[in-house]
Amino acid sequence: MEKIKVGIIGPGNIGTDLMYKVMKSSSLEMKLMAGIVESEGIRRAAGLGFDTSIEGVDAIAADTEIRIVFDATSAKAHLHNAPILKKAGKIVMDMTPAAVGPYVVPCVNMDSLPFDTDNFNMVTCGGQATVPIAYAINRVADSEYTEIVSAISSKSAGPGTRANIDEFTETTSKALEIVAGSDKGKAIIVLNPANPPLMMTNTVYALVKNPDEARIKDSVEAIVKEVKSYVPGYRLRVPPVLDGNKVTVIVEVEGAGDFLPAYSGNLDIINQAAVATAEKVAGRLLGGKR
Repeated sequence: MEKIKVGIIGPGNIGTDLMYKVMKSSSLEMKLMAGIVESEGIRRAAGLGFDTSIEGVDAIAADTEIRIVFDATSAKAHLHNAPILKKAGKIVMDMTPAAVGPYVVPCVNMDSLPFDTDNFNMVTCGGQATVPIAYAINRVADSEYTEIVSAISSKSAGPGTRANIDEFTETTSKALEIVAGSDKGKAIIVLNPANPPLMMTNTVYALVKNPDEARIKDSVEAIVKEVKSYVPGYRLRVPPVLDGNKVTVIVEVEGAGDFLPAYSGNLDIINQAAVATAEKVAGRLLGGKR
């Protein structure tokens, strides 16, 4: 079966896990791992037989075989990389909170984005975990306020995550409004130092105008099934609980263990979402619809 060749910028934990996920894909083919210095991630990709470079975005842009790019750098770096990749005609999965392109949560809004979108922002790990739930509540109950708390193991929060905390809260809050449809959104991230490390846990609170418990439960259960289709470790830990017009839902994310440990559900869910989005784009490219 024909596949679409991809490149990854950023050979750290996220980039390396993405590489292993791409290797399992039926429509994507790993071509090049790019960084800016020699590193373990570069050596690992080379050892698996893939092209590597320490020329960063320039190496990806110059490779005419690459159609789709995963940018696993930082928000600041992506602001530099985005115009270079656009000029080179690449379609980008932005793993950072830079939000150059539209937010995308595969089960919520992927099919509604324009076919010619060439930069997909993957929101944040917390966004991928909570926006579907917030959307499911809003579509049947009309949320006037949504607040989420993402608790992740401190061991799964690398330097990139820690450097982008402010961007995380801002980007996730906006996605709760723009993608999930809540009138107002707020996001909080907690780094949990517990040992042994705990799974990623996400609590969603919503104040709604139409607190119909049965409809909310049905809607949430339906969206959880959709997320599980591309994130198998996504599960409903506490089903919707209503207290007047306040709805509380808790979801847990267990990583697939492709490269990162199972407790790194925060990194796994954003990577799974990015690969699902890239596979959708690849299907359009292979079908001649772009």
